Amino acid sequence: MPGGRLTQQERQQIALGLADGLAYAEIARRLERPTSTVTREVMRNGGPTAYRADLAHRATERRAHRRRPASSRGPESVPQPHGRDAEAVAEYQERLTTVLMVSGLPKMTARVLGCLYMTDEGSLTASELAQRLKVSPASVSKAITFLENLDLVRRERDERRRERYIVDDDLWYQSMIRSARSNDQLVETARQGVTVLGPHTPAATRLENVARFLDFINESVTRAAEQAREILYTTTETTSGDTAAPRRP
Repeated sequence: MPGGRLTQQERQQIALGLADGLAYAEIARRLERPTSTVTREVMRNGGPTAYRADLAHRATERRAHRRRPASSRGPESVPQPHGRDAEAVAEYQERLTTVLMVSGLPKMTARVLGCLYMTDEGSLTASELAQRLKVSPASVSKAITFLENLDLVRRERDERRRERYIVDDDLWYQSMIRSARSNDQLVETARQGVTVLGPHTPAATRLENVARFLDFINESVTRAAEQAREILYTTTETTSGDTAAPRRP
């Protein structure tokens, strides 16, 4: 497979593929590129509905120009804990952000969440996030609010009374439960429609099927989340009597 940066001609092929409704994997296959390369290219340049080859090419050139002075210092200029490769870390953070965007998060929100997950502490202040991402505190605040509404981050004050934004294992459980419960109103409304439209009519049957499907999914998701939390996130502590006691984070 060819490596290096995408050419302008390849970007035009990507734009044509998107216009034809092709999947990222199919576009990548035609270009003989990894699917992740095409996905990252599209998501960082407006998404599938707003992607334009000429604008994407110019934006890439501008980014390369801005990075050029810093790149001459080499990755060693940015200290990394545990002997990590700074360039590999930066590349992975970009890939993680892209995947989070594909899953439905806005770009800045995905950047903030990815940044939090890549810290060993699992927490940062607003100023630390703004400094690491080179964005305004207002942008961080907006992204944090979005993530809080999804139960994907939580906040608490540290010893200096600063708000810290935290990611931990239990947040994914909380987010899954919130997502399952958010369907409850839709289930109830669908069943109200069955009464209004008349049982056994085609429209009522359709709404009843929606309600039954979502009921089944909600129950399955909740049960799976509970089991996963119990199995994966329960650790053991050895007590003074050498007995193991379960502990959740």
